[in-house]
Parts: sequence; C-alpha cells; structure tokens
Amino acid sequence: MAATVTPTGTHHRRRLPWGEISRWAALIVLASITMAPIFVMFATSLKTQVEIQSAVPNWIFMPTFSNYQTIITQYRFTPFLISSAVIGFGSTAITLLTAGMAAYALARMRFPGRGLIAQTTLIIRMIPPAVLAVTVIGFWISWGIGDIVPGIRFTLPDGLGRGNFLDGSQLGLMLFYTALNLPFSIWLLFGFIRQIPVELEEAAIVDGANLLQVLFRVIFPLMGAGFAVSAIFTFRIAWNEFILALMLTNRFTKTLPVFASEFIREEGVLWGQMMAVGSLIVIPPMLLTFFAARQIIQGVSAGAVKG
Repeated sequence: MAATVTPTGTHHRRRLPWGEISRWAALIVLASITMAPIFVMFATSLKTQVEIQSAVPNWIFMPTFSNYQTIITQYRFTPFLISSAVIGFGSTAITLLTAGMAAYALARMRFPGRGLIAQTTLIIRMIPPAVLAVTVIGFWISWGIGDIVPGIRFTLPDGLGRGNFLDGSQLGLMLFYTALNLPFSIWLLFGFIRQIPVELEEAAIVDGANLLQVLFRVIFPLMGAGFAVSAIFTFRIAWNEFILALMLTNRFTKTLPVFASEFIREEGVLWGQMMAVGSLIVIPPMLLTFFAARQIIQGVSAGAVKG
C-alpha cells in the first residue's frame, strides 16, 4: 500500500465557509431590521418626556418605569387589558373550532362547490378590515349587536378602573374577527387533515364512534401543530386589530390598540405613555410565537402542502 508523502513545508489551507458566513450575516441583518423598531419602542417607553423630545438622540440614559406606572395607575389600563384578552382568546377559540370542522368537511366530504370553496377560501382573507368597515357598521347598527347582551360591569380595586365583561360589543367583535380569520385557518388546517390517513377514521367508526367523536378524539388530537399555528395567527390579528375595535367598542370595552391611540392629543403626542402601552401590547404575541416556534414551522410547512 503506497504511502502519501507530503512535501516538507507545505501547509494545507482551510477554506472559509463563505456560504455559511453569508447566510448568518443575512440572518443578522434581517433580525436587526426586524428588532430595531421594537428596541426603539421599548427604549422610548423607559425615557422621560424631556429625553424623548431631545433634538439629539440619547442612546445612553437612566431608565425609568414612570410611564408604565402612569398608564396602570392613572388610566384604565387593566380593564382594557381584560377586554383585549376576552376578545382575543374568545375569537381564537371560536375560530379554531369552526375552522377545524369546516376544513374537515372540505377535505373529506363531497358536495357541490367543494373545490371552488377550497381554492378561493384564502382569497377572502386578502380583503383588509378597513374595506369591510362600512358594511360591518351597517350590520352592527341594524341588528343591534352592541346592545344584545348587557355584559357584567366590574370595578377594580385601588382605582384601577371599570370595565365590562362579555357584553354585546365584545361578543360582536369576536364574531367579526372569527369571520376575518376563518379563511386562513381553514386553508391551513385543510392541509393537515389531507395528510391524516382515512383508515384511522374508518377504524374509529367501526368501533362505534360518531362524527363528533371522530373529530375530537381522532382528527383534532393529530392536528396539534396546525391548531397552534392557527391560534397564534388568529390571536395576533384579534389582539392587534384597530379599525373595527375603534368604531365598535365603547368606553368600557376598548381594546389596548384603541387605548394607545388616546395618547395622541391636540397639545401633542405623549410618546412615553404610548410606547409603554405598545410595549405591553407586543409581549403576549411575542411570547406565544417564541414558545411555539417549532409548531409554526411544522404547521406552515404541512398546511401549505396541496391535497
């Protein structure tokens, strides 16, 4: 067996992995562009009004939580937080339930117009809420949606404000947000259901299960990643939506985005308080996205598969 002789003084140069370096550099640049507005918002919320209005940007400063203390103690932040949570989680739960059933019907059942509905579902989601605002207000007024349910009036201790729980405006917004989020959720869950073998349903039916038992005991448990992705996108839209919430809520049921807009006044913008509210608004969606990052990747990849 011949031996390979390396000439004395010859050095092997290791080639730099420029492809990997360029990918990491691109990811760092994109992450910096994405996180820069969030960083500025958090930093602004920790500044005083004098530091915010300074002509020279002040990147080194003594942080203060006075803006957060002001919005919590002097404004009715907590009732608006409760209202946003009720509307966000309520519309998410309704959307997941109805989208799961609708996606199952499109994937498994045969009826006229099934193909057209399955292919045009996502197109409906492209309509922005602002375009639907006039129509929604028409339904709201003619049907008296905001006055259907009186709700439960509550008063928080220590002067933290008053609010309504599950009144007509909140329930109405849940229904409208459900209508906005259904197309995407149906499209996403449709791909998941098409990947589940039909033999599992047939075996459950042979064992005596009815349709609801097949859905809740066989199909839905296998769609955890799809439901996670759909829940995050649905909650994010319901949590951040502004136009419909501004027009349809009252002073006891405002959501946090509407509350943040109240700091734009004739004498100027209270940037510190507005950025503090904005910082608190972005925390729940960011936490949900962070803890469900793997499910998001799996869900989008599986949901995008054409059946």
